[in-house]
Amino acid sequence: MAWDTARTQQLLLDAAVEEFAEFGPDGARIARVATRAGINKERIYQYFGNKEQLFSAVLTSELGKLAEAVPLVLAPGRDLGDYAGRVFDYHSANPHFSRLLAWEGLQRGTASEELAAEPERTAHYGEKVASLSAAQRAGELADEVDPARLMFAMIGLVNAWFTLPQMVRLLLSGATDPATDREAVVTLVRRLTKPAG
Repeated sequence: MAWDTARTQQLLLDAAVEEFAEFGPDGARIARVATRAGINKERIYQYFGNKEQLFSAVLTSELGKLAEAVPLVLAPGRDLGDYAGRVFDYHSANPHFSRLLAWEGLQRGTASEELAAEPERTAHYGEKVASLSAAQRAGELADEVDPARLMFAMIGLVNAWFTLPQMVRLLLSGATDPATDREAVVTLVRRLTKPAG
């Protein structure tokens, strides 16, 4: 029987997502990834190289899924609040994603370390910033804040619900409701980006 390389790689990536989300890149263990996947750990080294390269592969894969699932579309009837709501929905369905980004920021976010797929991610976010800039020039979004910082604020607002659960507990007495939380995010982003007038 022929070895299914693509399936094996996917099993390893899926197991690595859970391992890295739970323990971060420094705390993750290759042996646990292999055990979760039911694959010999030597395959990890064969397909991905070392643990750092596996973490980069996981982030690259997960970022690609988000980009495909939630494109930024600013068109009639769709605004940045709508986009924030769709990103919120994605994170609700994929809670590991925010954790992976948080771990990357905590353990790999210094200016001297290259991030996973950094050139591609920079280009991807550059396209989003360009869309916001065009919407600002067209008077569809407030222009008091430059578009890159506006995008950063929106990303931070959405991700905070998933990376700061202790604040939900402290501020909301743990009484979170996904529909209410989502609506709060959408409303806040809309208010932040509503043009004057």
